[in-house]
Amino acid sequence: MDIALSLMTLTIVALVLGAVALWRRGGNRKQAGLMLVLAAVLIANVAIWTLPNSEGESLVKAADTEKAPE
Repeated sequence: MDIALSLMTLTIVALVLGAVALWRRGGNRKQAGLMLVLAAVLIANVAIWTLPNSEGESLVKAADTEKAPE
């Protein structure tokens, strides 16, 4: 799970930097906007998985402690 969250975080950075570069270069502004929307969706997903609930546990910790049924 840690690898997936790390990859999502790196993707967020790449999408934002790419969207800013595309916007400043005067390229396809619609594509740059969609890249920022996708980055926002990924930020929401990372936040859902990492922010703790009222009991102080995050979904990442719960996923790591549970084992698949045999």
